[in-house]
Amino acid sequence: MAPGVRLVQKVSSTRAFARIAPHVVPAMDRAVHRLTRGKVLLSAQMLPGVVLTVPGARSGQLRTTPLACMPVAGDGGTGDGGTGDGGTGSWVLVGSNFGRPGHPAWTANLLAHPEAPVISWKGVGIPVRARLLAGAERAEVWEAALRFWPPYAAYQARIDREIRLFRLERRDGPG
Repeated sequence: MAPGVRLVQKVSSTRAFARIAPHVVPAMDRAVHRLTRGKVLLSAQMLPGVVLTVPGARSGQLRTTPLACMPVAGDGGTGDGGTGDGGTGSWVLVGSNFGRPGHPAWTANLLAHPEAPVISWKGVGIPVRARLLAGAERAEVWEAALRFWPPYAAYQARIDREIRLFRLERRDGPG
């Protein structure tokens, strides 16, 4: 575990962090991502991250959002299959909204346009298909998410809604 991760986990579980982070973290991530031409996400120093681009659910305008993600190996960890991205076959996105009451807007965008998203993963644009997880698959992935980032449990405990989980899988098409 990287130095400082436990401290960040503790701080990110607080209600104060939930009030401040949605305004500060994405703005900093977008600025650093833009300045480094897609090579760096500041928040990815603690958690892996993607930059999601998907049409807005109502407007249809492209929306770009930096997000933490849980990468899932695609080939048993034997290589990257020629993709250049370390073998990631899919990514899980957790719609925690930092433990705030409403679902984050990007989740509505994925529900409205599941075939349209493109992610920037380690500076590479990858077209993906989004799928909302449910039932046993969601339960299994939620347990993995809690092992990956324990503060998700605190987020879920302080809200009434079920946190949405999405699996992003590669699709053919322009990135």
